[in-house]
Amino acid sequence: MNGTIHNEGTFLNNVAKNLGRAPIMEGISVPVWKHAPQKEVLKHAKPNDLIEVLEEQCKRINTQFHLTDSKQVMQCLKQVIEELGNGPLIIPKDDRFSAYKLEDILKEKDVHVWDHQAGKENIEKAESANIGITFSEITLAESATVVLFSDKDHGRSISFLPSCHVSIIPKSTIVPRMTQAAAAIRSKVTRGEIVPSCINFITGPSNSADIEMDLVVGVHGPIKAVYIIVEDK
Repeated sequence: MNGTIHNEGTFLNNVAKNLGRAPIMEGISVPVWKHAPQKEVLKHAKPNDLIEVLEEQCKRINTQFHLTDSKQVMQCLKQVIEELGNGPLIIPKDDRFSAYKLEDILKEKDVHVWDHQAGKENIEKAESANIGITFSEITLAESATVVLFSDKDHGRSISFLPSCHVSIIPKSTIVPRMTQAAAAIRSKVTRGEIVPSCINFITGPSNSADIEMDLVVGVHGPIKAVYIIVEDK
């Protein structure tokens, strides 16, 4: 059965035996820590407070920030695409483009929709694309990080091979920090949901300060990043 682990206990007990340790006991529970400072950061922040934190952090990571709503998101996206130099574009196969009524603006551009049956052609399209557009699944306000779940319809190349990356962020996806994102992913596992094998945490455009501590943007991925926050979605 997909996702089922067999003989786990036997395997782990054999490892424990060879390490000279006691056998693994069943029913191990997650420890309850006396102190959990990671949960206190932005603990009482309201959704609008988190947007303000996210906007401020975007200034520090060289990322454009746009705040809009479902009625204006199409116009906002159109403006962003034009400012970034238009297409070619690449997007995942995602029903949210339809839900946000973005098909018309995308039809006007040279856009490739990720098709898992096309194989390597998708990667070639991503390499030649000027802009990759994605939806953030979880958004960390503290670090201005978008979280992308990769699957057959959402290739990871969309977010790191094009010259620019535009991420559409529903307000409901914004959480304080990594703590809440990890908990959300863990809850999916607990409920038995299939979690993507590749989960990307992306903070603005690619950059590196490895060489003499000088920050260089666009070393190994998009040189520009834009976040479009949609308030009522």
